[in-house]
Amino acid sequence: MSSETSLNPKLEEGWKKALAEEFGAEYMKELKKKLAEELESGVILYPPPKQIFNAFNLTPFDKVKVVILGQDPYHGKGQAHGLSFSVPGGVTPPPSLGNIYKEIESDLGVKIDKTNGNLEGWAKQGVLLLNAILTVRANSPASHRDLGWEKLTNAAIKALSDKREHIVFLLWGKFAQEKEVLINKSKHLVLKAAHPSPYSASSGFFGCKHFSKTNDYLLKTGQEPVDWARAS
Repeated sequence: MSSETSLNPKLEEGWKKALAEEFGAEYMKELKKKLAEELESGVILYPPPKQIFNAFNLTPFDKVKVVILGQDPYHGKGQAHGLSFSVPGGVTPPPSLGNIYKEIESDLGVKIDKTNGNLEGWAKQGVLLLNAILTVRANSPASHRDLGWEKLTNAAIKALSDKREHIVFLLWGKFAQEKEVLINKSKHLVLKAAHPSPYSASSGFFGCKHFSKTNDYLLKTGQEPVDWARAS
């Protein structure tokens, strides 16, 4: 595989160090092999391979102050670019992201450009937009579940919990909430709510006020609050 399509694209130094053991593990070699086989047989994978580690590269290990955990990448053409809930500029924001925007507006009283679904601006402010599974086959949701990605991303969450302090973990929905066991709540803030998808947003995501609660905690711990209205 070329460097563009391999599992060895550039990885931010802090993350490289934090996850060195994982990248050397047998399961990652197996994962790399399976993805290589799929690509070689003509299977279309999302996001494009060079964007698989976007979340890590846009939000260095030492700069993470908030984690928003998603499940796996969008499986439609042109949607996934390596950040949970985010889509590239020019792509219509999916319904879950639309609901996230609604909650931000109601929580903070700010105006958001709802036509822009690119959340790189959050990532650059220290919001790690991490999917538990980092790749997916085109038009086949959760097709890379149990391939090994969950081990890597669990290790990433645990590394943040162990080596950093005062991070806010936003766990939306049952899947994300299962990761709570990896987090040391005596030195981090964990906020839980329903998933923002249209099926569950009314069951506790709307009105959760996670964005103001996050900023209150960041200020209280001497950190810069996130400008949630600044997406890209």
